Amino acid sequence: MKKILYPAIMALLLLCAYAAWVLFGPATKFSDKNHYIYIEDASNIRQQVLDQLKEQKLVRDVWAFTIVADRMNVWDKVKPGRFEVLKGQNLVRIARTLRNNKQAPAKLVINKLRLREDFARLIGKNFKTDSIAAFAFLNSNDSLQQFGVDTNTVMTLIIPDTYLFNWNTPMNKLLTRLKAESDNFWNKNDRKQKAANLGLTPEQVYTVASIVEEETNYNPEKGNIASVYLNRVAKGMALGADPTIKFALKDFTLKRIYYGHLAVVSPYNTYKNKGLPPGPICTPSTVTLDAVLNAPKTDYLFFVASSEFNGTHHFSSTFAEHDQYAKEYQKALDERMRQKQNQ
Repeated sequence: MKKILYPAIMALLLLCAYAAWVLFGPATKFSDKNHYIYIEDASNIRQQVLDQLKEQKLVRDVWAFTIVADRMNVWDKVKPGRFEVLKGQNLVRIARTLRNNKQAPAKLVINKLRLREDFARLIGKNFKTDSIAAFAFLNSNDSLQQFGVDTNTVMTLIIPDTYLFNWNTPMNKLLTRLKAESDNFWNKNDRKQKAANLGLTPEQVYTVASIVEEETNYNPEKGNIASVYLNRVAKGMALGADPTIKFALKDFTLKRIYYGHLAVVSPYNTYKNKGLPPGPICTPSTVTLDAVLNAPKTDYLFFVASSEFNGTHHFSSTFAEHDQYAKEYQKALDERMRQKQNQ
């Protein structure tokens, strides 16, 4: 009897050990990086998950996962979204992640964007909404009306930063969150009052900052550059900002603006149209926004890059002085170009 009972017990123990290893041992097959399960919609969720497990070869035993998920009532509780499968996870943990709707957040990392198309592509890259649908939303004044913006000013809702969302967050909720973050930014540090002191709305400050952002990366001079444009607005002068011409032409590779470029017909042509353009030409950093809000009082009306090509500028209150610096810069630039051609 013992001879029969002992092997049976050993077999049962081995079976239990194997079952425990299947359930609680490392179940993933990949070794390079973490992977994701995407549940697009609420129709046939079970099949969506199992198909991805098979196609991506995420787990060693899909059949065993099916049993675990069925027993844990995963399919009745999981909702559409994106779920991360971690390297070395066991079947129970994977099933629990789904059952508890523990979605993997999608990062929206916003630095400098210029066009609505750029923003739409960023959305399409990181979220369920594709770039075409995202652009259609951003290009519709009817869609944007609820946020108090239009197609020209929609980018003013964006304060560059890193934001976390669920992967399947729709466009209206994405913009609702961005607007809330923007409102929070403007409600801090007396920014709204500072804008009012300049005679500008926050959206107009954002537009000025976008031009400054495109003019320089050198933070110490951003306030002075802002003062030039603010002084021009106050005097009823044309802004004459080269970056707005690039924006009007949608050609950001231009290194120099020639007279022919200035003929472009666009509300963003600040050589032909006085005042601020109808919206920003990029998403400026918070440093640049604050540089505009805290711009020093100057009598500067002109600036030109230094002939030393060190990222700084010469500022002038008269055209005669500016013209002298501009000629020095042009001469140095021509010489630099000549040297490059002879290399």
